[in-house]
Amino acid sequence: MKDKIELTAEDFKSVQNNKELIALIKEKNIPFTKVEKSLLYEEELRNLQIELVKLQQWIAKTNKRVAVIFEGRDAAGKGGNIRRFMEHLNPRSTRLVALNKPTEVEKGQWYFQRYIKELPNPGEIVFFDRSWYNRAVVEPVMGFCTEAQYKKFLVQVPEFEHMLYEDGVVVIKFWLSITKDEQLKRFDARNDNPLKRWKFSPVDKKGQELWDKYTYYKDEMFSKTHTTYCPWMIIKTNDKKTARLEAIRYVLSQFSYDGKEEAKTILSPDPNVVMRYYRSVNEFID
Repeated sequence: MKDKIELTAEDFKSVQNNKELIALIKEKNIPFTKVEKSLLYEEELRNLQIELVKLQQWIAKTNKRVAVIFEGRDAAGKGGNIRRFMEHLNPRSTRLVALNKPTEVEKGQWYFQRYIKELPNPGEIVFFDRSWYNRAVVEPVMGFCTEAQYKKFLVQVPEFEHMLYEDGVVVIKFWLSITKDEQLKRFDARNDNPLKRWKFSPVDKKGQELWDKYTYYKDEMFSKTHTTYCPWMIIKTNDKKTARLEAIRYVLSQFSYDGKEEAKTILSPDPNVVMRYYRSVNEFID
């Protein structure tokens, strides 16, 4: 039996970064597929987050207004994606919006009213962990709105988003796509982890039971609200880490910010992971 080859303390002292560490591990013929994937992900994420910082500085300087919407089934990875986006950004010019259920007063207002006050100010990026699209899928599936309210929303939302577009607000809409089996695995993992158990709710459980109903309303949402000026971008998220990297790449690809040409990584998203709705209709998307 061959002696097990391991890295020594001196080996770790001799390397300066992840690339050098990977090269050393390969040189010593140490099996490390999972380690390599993790190291490469961390390196890629860091390079993309550097670009996000540059993008944020450019948005602040040019007074752009940017809203990035994350929608998808429960456990699709909305929160994890947003955390990687915001991790190193200046909190003075970025915000997370994750609204609770509407109050009695808000229920009597125009549906979009409580979202309008959360829209980005000049020089600001706002991330929406769910958005006005609650009324497109979750609310009708769970019976939280009437059929009339639902139909009115579908008529009004393209007009609402066109007004934002005409006023210069950049709205990026992500749908995080996950398979039914992967969703169940993530629900089970939440229940097994005391730090994540709070995420699991009765509504989550209903997500599995009402999977087909969610699919119907999701497809209706795409067909009625995907527009040239505010398209839906579908991201396959069964692989969480890949999804996070490609979502960041897509956002970066939409702007010509200062210093973009100096990026140390690819800024164009993988078309097999990120795609517009019109292309995704011919693929297996959940």
